Amino acid sequence: MKNTGKLLASVAVAAMMSFSAHAQDNTFRYATTGDILGLDPHMHNHGTTNTVKGMVYGALVHRKYDLTLEPDLAESWETIDDVTWEFKLREDVTFHDGTPFTADDVLYSFRRITQEGSEMSGFLSNVETIEKVDDHTIRVITKGPDPILLQNLSLFFVVNEDFMEANDAFDVVVGGGSTNFANLNANGTGPYEIVEWSQDNRLVMEINEDFWGYDELETNVERAEFLPIGNDSTRVAAILSGEIDMMYPVPLQDVPRLEQDENIEVLQGPELRTIFLGMDQQRDELLDMPGSGENPFKDLRVRQAFAHAIDLDAIQRVVMRGASTPTGSMIAPGIVGFDEEIAEPYAYDPERSMELLAEAGYPDGFPVTLDCPNDRYVNDEAICSAIIPMLRRIGIDADLNAQTLSLHFNKMGAAEDYNTSFYMLGWTPGTYDAHNAFQNLINEGAVWNSGRYSNERVDELSAQIAVTVDEDERNELIREAMQIHKDEVGHLPLHQQALAWAVRTDRVEHIEQRPHNDVDLRYVRLRD
Repeated sequence: MKNTGKLLASVAVAAMMSFSAHAQDNTFRYATTGDILGLDPHMHNHGTTNTVKGMVYGALVHRKYDLTLEPDLAESWETIDDVTWEFKLREDVTFHDGTPFTADDVLYSFRRITQEGSEMSGFLSNVETIEKVDDHTIRVITKGPDPILLQNLSLFFVVNEDFMEANDAFDVVVGGGSTNFANLNANGTGPYEIVEWSQDNRLVMEINEDFWGYDELETNVERAEFLPIGNDSTRVAAILSGEIDMMYPVPLQDVPRLEQDENIEVLQGPELRTIFLGMDQQRDELLDMPGSGENPFKDLRVRQAFAHAIDLDAIQRVVMRGASTPTGSMIAPGIVGFDEEIAEPYAYDPERSMELLAEAGYPDGFPVTLDCPNDRYVNDEAICSAIIPMLRRIGIDADLNAQTLSLHFNKMGAAEDYNTSFYMLGWTPGTYDAHNAFQNLINEGAVWNSGRYSNERVDELSAQIAVTVDEDERNELIREAMQIHKDEVGHLPLHQQALAWAVRTDRVEHIEQRPHNDVDLRYVRLRD
């Protein structure tokens, strides 16, 4: 795969591309704010990246645009007992290189995804082992009853053992900008194949005519070009000129302008992603206070002060132009376990914030840097820019460090490799269940728990949630754990952002807007 430079963020260059050159072909060109993080299906747990993986790699089950599940590499399944599931695998499935798919590939993928450091390992954390019954039958044995096993298996992408071993690619390499063969080369069973990836420039996929479900596909997209365009103005100019057929997200200030174009439709709807802030609660000395021997964020009163200092209504009204829902919860409505009372935001009360800081021993505040992406979430840098003066108002010497998503995510780190004191992230639980948020954001040792929040009772409750089948009992466990986390200000939820996509209707006949805000080519049809 290529790695040859950056996309030219120039309206003039974008306009040079002729709309008529591809007006009648079956190539779909679409853009969002940033690139995928890589092609290794077990390496990065990142929304846009996972969506591309899901078009290239198969899983035992597939999540449709309406969030329901359907058979994929497993054509049927049944429970043998409380901890044993038997899956019948499809026959006559091949990988993109022509190698037949068998149960051995599933077992190999299980060993690979569960190795230490894999960001995708949490999806199978409750699986004890996977056993081969025959070439097209497996049994999944869980550590206890697992109410969301099928939900998790939709993100368990299967690789080809022979391909991986031939290229010495078993190890998942994470952190420090490292990479591996599997992160640059893909060989899946999915409906699309990677034919080119020029990082931060474009990714090209072509239809896999040997895909097992080819005849049932709803799409007529034969070739897709995915373009990361971080600059909002350039992205808007690209769809107006016809360089691209679809873009997301639409900058909120540009919605009226795009709606005036008779060939463009703006699709809007709720998203299941929660945007939040995290604080370093582990280090004895804050990175921004060298030589002090102090970390103010370890004091609950300081975290409470920050919570009361941020005016979420102002952010919704001014920055998000009404297209967000302020929240006090780490999960959105529509996620299993959501509780309206917990979702009530912290009260905006800067006077109380200053009292709390004084009680904690910081009447004059302290210095801190807010790490923020500038090309991942809707108005991400603008949100962070609005938060800085709110914190300064209560005496915090706050600065902003906004940068592209790849650099931002590298600062978040994994395990003990993190380099941030105060940061923004967003999260959509991939299983659409609250337990996913605990696994990835809240539990001690969770990969994206970049502030190292820790509470033994929350971890105990999370373990119980993982194996509790009774819905009412399980929801009560979720509520208790979420309430503890909120009382301790483990993180600072901001809002759920709204979806805004722009589509050229003279090119696109149909597209499904998925609530997790990514494009699955299976559900795109171009006009003839």
